[in-house]
Amino acid sequence: MATDNIINFWRKNAKVPGRFPKDTPKGNNLKSKKASSFHEFARSTNDAWDIDDEDDEDLLAPIHPSSLPSTLHSVHQVPPLPLQQPSDTTREPDTGPADRLAPPTAEGCLQQEEDADGGQINGRVVVKSSSEAQLNTNTVRSTLQKQQSLPVRPIIPLVARISDQNSSGAPIMTVRDKSRLDKFKYLLSCPNTDLEELRKHSWSGIPREVRPITWRLLSGYLPANMERRDLVLKRKRDEYFGFIEQYYHSRTDETYKDTYRQIHIDIPRTNPLIPLFQQPTVQEVFERILFIWAIRHPASGYVQGINDLVTPFFVVFLSEFVEEDVENFDVASLPLNTQRNIEADSFWCMTKLLDGIQDNYTFAQPGIQNNVKALEELVSRIDEDIHNYFKRYEVEYLQFAFRWMNNLLMRELPLRCTIRLWDTYQAEQEGFSHFHLYVCAAFLIEWRKEILSMVDFQGLLMLLQNLPTIHWGNEEVGLLLAEAYRLKYMFADAPNHYRR
Repeated sequence: MATDNIINFWRKNAKVPGRFPKDTPKGNNLKSKKASSFHEFARSTNDAWDIDDEDDEDLLAPIHPSSLPSTLHSVHQVPPLPLQQPSDTTREPDTGPADRLAPPTAEGCLQQEEDADGGQINGRVVVKSSSEAQLNTNTVRSTLQKQQSLPVRPIIPLVARISDQNSSGAPIMTVRDKSRLDKFKYLLSCPNTDLEELRKHSWSGIPREVRPITWRLLSGYLPANMERRDLVLKRKRDEYFGFIEQYYHSRTDETYKDTYRQIHIDIPRTNPLIPLFQQPTVQEVFERILFIWAIRHPASGYVQGINDLVTPFFVVFLSEFVEEDVENFDVASLPLNTQRNIEADSFWCMTKLLDGIQDNYTFAQPGIQNNVKALEELVSRIDEDIHNYFKRYEVEYLQFAFRWMNNLLMRELPLRCTIRLWDTYQAEQEGFSHFHLYVCAAFLIEWRKEILSMVDFQGLLMLLQNLPTIHWGNEEVGLLLAEAYRLKYMFADAPNHYRR
């Protein structure tokens, strides 16, 4: 009888960890039923940041910094790999919540002693001996001293110091880095920039100082001719804000209100752990960018996942005006004209990117389906053990790789790694559409040992949807890209090797 009561409790109580009221399965096993089609899979799969409908109205309300949870302001500081110390000592690291504990005040100590010696608690008289009070005081002090003696570890910023970020979080400018920066500056200063040479140098990473102008050139937003650049920038920026004046007021019209509502709901989910993207000014910028893009591309409209693709461009173009700590920078403090330029440039570069992968976001998303199928075929050729392991535990590639294709691995990697990855994607002729497939294959094989150590369907899927990349830096991304290039070299032009 007791066992039946426990079972009924867990069935009835929807508020258990990791479960939401509307997502609670009704006697349904995760692997008991496969999706028979892509549409069924899409209907049965929720976005990683989905929330209940009753929360939507809260998100539609104006967002103020004071109303944000305190965890959003503290959790962005991520501890780095252990046993590594930063070489840059100019910045005093945050030692964590334990070191910020205030010492007990005299008033507090008196209150503790009064409680220990005797007093009323909840209407009852409590009497304790002086030895017990002394023991409790010593215990509290001992605990506090242990917390304060924890080792100080360096911090890996999620956004700041991207170009020279290594795995330990320590910024380094070597002789080789200086030489590479000089080469970029020389290429960019030529009357007509050699884009092929620029791509060649950009493949292994672009220095932070020249990344904004390099991305504008490689994306096709700016012309190679230096004399025409200022004129093109002014014309395109004016054109974008012409779209704002012409279309943005229609966001409340019956035709577009559903699109705008979905954008408005998705914006707070965009990198929710980085304070920069929780600023009202930044969220308004993203709303305008996504809404204008959606109504100018009716074949696809707005699709969840496109909101993530704005963030790398926005951060890179913002970095032109911020020396460090981009993730905490107050964008509203910039001159209005600078804010407008960052917004317009982000819109046009995102548009150029999406022009090459728009099949990913049209009806039924055929581009993603084709890429997931190609990934399955590729993995079956390069690592048959993993492929058979997925078959054994009935894991479908669509269940984890859909997000990899839809968000270009942005939810699998820290933002600093995404920006480094996009340096190479910009340098490749079809980086976002074609080379990304080989990056996904290399990324999957990277976790071979962990995958083969899983012993059930649920463990495999949890691993693949939560891969531990939070400590990754330039070194790890560089190795990933090298392996992806090797796979592309072996299989891209060898169809007989690619398919069985």
